[in-house]
This record gives sequence, structure tokens and C-alpha cells, in this order.
Amino acid sequence: MTVTVIGTVTARPQTREDLHRLLADQVAPTRAEPGCINYDFHVDAADPCVFVFYENWKSQADLDAHMQMPHLKPLLSQIDRLLAKPIDIRRLTMISPLA
Repeated sequence: MTVTVIGTVTARPQTREDLHRLLADQVAPTRAEPGCINYDFHVDAADPCVFVFYENWKSQADLDAHMQMPHLKPLLSQIDRLLAKPIDIRRLTMISPLA
């Protein structure tokens, strides 16, 4: 069953550019992971410190494997310095068929 994740990440104003770079660096390697259907990176139109990821994974196991990938370590090791608040992760189960 497809697993959808909407993750919202809010930068501290003074670390916005650092966070933006680290998040952007996650896109290509994540899209290449087994089980990744899509991994899309957005910035909030009203607040440039708010970044949103929209992700679809073939299974929960694929998402779990993603969270252990070494390319996430540079980001995860700096979370406390970079973020204004904890990451907001919403996990959804897709009920419509993939296009």
C-alpha cells in the first residue's frame, strides 16, 4: 500500500539558507532510492522559512529504509541548530490509484 508523507520543516531565519541547501541536497539521492515514487520539495509562498516535502513510497518498509539513509545524516545532525520548531510529519495512506 502506498504511503504518503507531508513533512513541514521551519527554519530559523538566520539558518534558512543553510537549511535550504541541506534539504535541496536530499532530493536527487532520495528520488533514486528503491521504493520512492516521488519526492517533491516546496517552499511556502507566504513564508520563505517554511519548507514542505510531499513524498510517496511504495511501502512503509521503503519509507523506514529511507530514514536510515546516510545522505540524511548531514541534515539530521544539525536539526537543533537549523529548525525553529520540530519537524511536522503527517503520514497518509493513499486511497486513490496512482495516475
